[in-house]
Amino acid sequence: MGLGFGSFLLIAFVALLIFGPKKLPELGKAAGHTLKEFKDATKGLADDDDDSKRGEK
Repeated sequence: MGLGFGSFLLIAFVALLIFGPKKLPELGKAAGHTLKEFKDATKGLADDDDDSKRGEK
């Protein structure tokens, strides 16, 4: 169940209608920042998990 090109265009068009052309770059930047923070946080959790496994052996 992947998104095709037509689906992507429809989603982009609806987002443009809802938020307007001036707001979309700000929303994209905020989404990218949020994903980066989430990735960093989950990487820290994975590193903590690896450290605890090493200590148990």
